[in-house]
Amino acid sequence: MAGRRHAPRMRELRDGQNDSNQNSQNESDGLLSVEPSQQSYLSVPSSPSSYRRTRPNMTSQAGGAPDERTALLGTTRSSRIRIASAHGTPRAPTLSRNQSYGTGEGTDTVRGNPPTRHHSRANSWGQRLVRALADRQEESVSESKGSHFPEDRVWYDQFTSTDWVHDSIADAHRVKALRSRKDFWGRVYILFDGAQGWILSALVGFVIAVLAYIVDVTESTFFDFKDGYCARGWLISEKRCCPHGPCTDWRDWGEVMHGWPFGERWTEFVIYLGLVITLASVSCLLTLTTKTVVPSAYRLSTLDENLAAAPVSPGGDGDEGVDSPNGNGTPSRRASVAPPASAPPMIYYSAAGSGVAEVRVILSGFVLHGFLGLKTLIIKTVGLVLSVASGLSLGKEGPYVHIATCVGNIACRLFSKYDRNDAKRREVLSAAAAAGVAVAFGAPLGGVLFGLEEVAYFFPAKTLFRTFFCCITAALTLKFLNPYGTQKIVMFQVRYLIDWEYFELVSFILVGVLGGAAGALFIKASRKWAVTFRRIPVIKKHPLLEVVLVALVTGLIGYWNGLTKMPVAKLLYNLAAPCDDRDNNLEDLGLCPDSKADIPPILWRLLWAFLIKGFLTIITFGIKVPAGIYVPSMVVGGLMGRLIGHMVQWLVLAFPDSAMFSSCNKVSSVSCIQPGVYGLIAAGSTMCGVTRLSVTLAVILFELTGSLDYVLPFSLAILVAKWTADAIEPLSIYDLLTEMNSYPFLNNKHKPVFTSELIDIVPRARRERIIDISNSPLVPATSLRSKLESLHRAGELDGGLPIIRNDILVGLIPAPDLEYALDNLPDESTALCLMANVPSIDDSDDEEGGGRRDPTDFSPYIDPAPMALDIRSPMDLVYELFVKLGLRYICILRDGKYAGMVSNFPPNPRP
Repeated sequence: MAGRRHAPRMRELRDGQNDSNQNSQNESDGLLSVEPSQQSYLSVPSSPSSYRRTRPNMTSQAGGAPDERTALLGTTRSSRIRIASAHGTPRAPTLSRNQSYGTGEGTDTVRGNPPTRHHSRANSWGQRLVRALADRQEESVSESKGSHFPEDRVWYDQFTSTDWVHDSIADAHRVKALRSRKDFWGRVYILFDGAQGWILSALVGFVIAVLAYIVDVTESTFFDFKDGYCARGWLISEKRCCPHGPCTDWRDWGEVMHGWPFGERWTEFVIYLGLVITLASVSCLLTLTTKTVVPSAYRLSTLDENLAAAPVSPGGDGDEGVDSPNGNGTPSRRASVAPPASAPPMIYYSAAGSGVAEVRVILSGFVLHGFLGLKTLIIKTVGLVLSVASGLSLGKEGPYVHIATCVGNIACRLFSKYDRNDAKRREVLSAAAAAGVAVAFGAPLGGVLFGLEEVAYFFPAKTLFRTFFCCITAALTLKFLNPYGTQKIVMFQVRYLIDWEYFELVSFILVGVLGGAAGALFIKASRKWAVTFRRIPVIKKHPLLEVVLVALVTGLIGYWNGLTKMPVAKLLYNLAAPCDDRDNNLEDLGLCPDSKADIPPILWRLLWAFLIKGFLTIITFGIKVPAGIYVPSMVVGGLMGRLIGHMVQWLVLAFPDSAMFSSCNKVSSVSCIQPGVYGLIAAGSTMCGVTRLSVTLAVILFELTGSLDYVLPFSLAILVAKWTADAIEPLSIYDLLTEMNSYPFLNNKHKPVFTSELIDIVPRARRERIIDISNSPLVPATSLRSKLESLHRAGELDGGLPIIRNDILVGLIPAPDLEYALDNLPDESTALCLMANVPSIDDSDDEEGGGRRDPTDFSPYIDPAPMALDIRSPMDLVYELFVKLGLRYICILRDGKYAGMVSNFPPNPRP
């Protein structure tokens, strides 16, 4: 029916159309009028369609059809979303439409060309490579929503969610069409289609490893540059300049300046402090270039790691507060309810923070154009190098997840199978995110489990093996590149040769309890700092000022302590590594006692470093630079664990004849206790308290040590840490960000307890939310537009309008599809739209239109069988449908008649 014209019967229906639809139009117009006082922010489009370039009349666009002279890349047009710039003037959007792109293969029905199954005028693979590397920010939406066959999907709009069921059906149609070819090239295409996933996995893993190598080598050189430079080359780090310890090739700034003007020591301190502030500021300035101002109608608090983001306030349309099926305030897939006129727009910086929480939201199906684009990838990579090199208490491991997901997203553009199907695309994104963890910790198995435990929302079985392949490819590539010159993938890989003693189990459990408590208290302290300091007007208005202040404090109090001055990855290695004089990677930090008398000074030094590093990590988390929390939290825990390890070591040396310590054989003048083991166990426990990763962390720690002997202590401490952290703070740092910032995420790992039925949450059916075709299947376009705007003002950008006939549900049209169809009308003010499949009386009309579809026929956009439940259905069933099928809405029936709709949208986020 998609390519058939309905001109004769449409004319008959229009002639018999009564005034009922006009009356409903007038009523809707009255309900949807906007007060003049609300124009301040509603002038910035609350609807994604407000600034879409309307396509000319398709039925009369004979001269605009593509021919042999048509450019393959086409022309770019302005996006239909207008994003406000930092100066308040509308500008070209910074949000690229890279989550879904293009139309189905071989179809161009909207332009008037008949669809073909096995031939397409799409770009060549080389041209697709060029477009993959381009940041598609201004691609015409109308050019990309050009097909309506079952295997094709129109574009997903900004701040909407993926229709997993529809995308699965679309891929099934694509595979069926592909397998229908029985010729030689058809079989070749089938083999190539099956290999595309493996090609992408290998390519993504390789590129991620190369980027990790660049970041590792560059940031170490920039970090050492704060202390001096290598006389053999400015771009050589201190470790490569002097691999066997201090040497004459490395020159400190005090030596270079000959002590001018403050003396050698103070001159070095001033230069160090100035470079800390400079590197952090440049990183912040780069991050601020990704600033995006989103109209307040989208109703999100923020989309970066800002614990001080003001919660959105209730407001909007009537009964929107009861459209949540989850019952526990979990944020959902929408941008909540339209705000009052005084609410400011939402601002976020896509390159700020680690991006792990946002990646998790995107993988759950949320569409956020530009967050995984080429511009974000470049700025985040360069900014990460500078922020880590500045010496701030942050890590690069978390941002690796975001960077890797950007790589996966860009690589998907090479193959239309993934580029044009958001559900398939997210399979690659899940593998890429896992590979980011693999190169961050040198743990391919840990990366796979991270994807399974933390970020992946839908994780098909076939994706597991491809994820593993991607992680192995990334780890092997980084191993060959050898970024540290030590044949290690990461700086903090350690080896333990001495087994643990049974009496140490009590100490390991204590370390787990303290680590979990430290992680949970870190979350509370970060939240408290954010809502007190970061909400100061001048700090909130000028993020660069906060970065400068944090860098200043870091330089002032971190310079004088050798432990806090070190890079976090190197410090973690020195805290976790066993004392071995043959280890050239260990720094001379005085952490290896020769006797019992050497332990108390070490304890004081570790205590001060623990307090300083903990404070700096709290105030650093959430600033507007690329920053991770994984390794900084591990460093804080490592300092605490090393402290406990030396205490246990002192006890063993103080009571050598005790029966408890009788099995502890002495090695030289020190005991068998390895404080480094305690440091690594506490590091993992603290990270568990912050992130609530469990199995993933145990495997990562195992891969870091390569010792089966310590799997049991690692696992035991992490179990205890998770129990302790859950008792103190139920939410992990990313769960807290998701809830506080109203991220559109329905958590599928924590099921609420339901005792109610669907009838308890069903809102009343409202006239402006229903398309009634009882009198006629023709509905005025102006009435449909007003109903669509009602959905947009309620924040339901990916909602839908049910179609009823005599109170019976006969279909549903998704809001994005209705919006696209309305934008393609030649004259919306007078058009009457066909909202039902009317049987054709005269088949000769196909020839009359040359096979081109009537733009007023909306039947191809209608879902004739929307998901529907009886109003007495249990809430557990509703929740499972939303989580397992990824639905966006469910229609409600009472005795077979339409009674309302529930959406995967919460009423309002909790304050």
